[in-house]
Amino acid sequence: MLIHMFAFRWAPQATAEDRDRAIAEIRRFEGEIPGLIEVQVGENLAKRTGGYETGGFMRFSDASALEAYGGHPLHVALLAWLIPLVDPVEVDIETV
Repeated sequence: MLIHMFAFRWAPQATAEDRDRAIAEIRRFEGEIPGLIEVQVGENLAKRTGGYETGGFMRFSDASALEAYGGHPLHVALLAWLIPLVDPVEVDIETV
């Protein structure tokens, strides 16, 4: 199993609606993208955020599912409008 973790620093021009839309679209991935087992995403509640205001994780069945996720149409559509609005960080780990 693989865990894909992510966090976003939002650009100054990003609106509350952009943030809500991103969270809603990411949540919809569950059940739509093959091999994606679980999605958790929301506002970062940590005291030391480093400016990363939104974050989450996804559990994938295996490395091939995570790889396929990168080109999935839902993910590509999200990135098309989201990338100009965020400074993202991603971490992928394999679990036992």
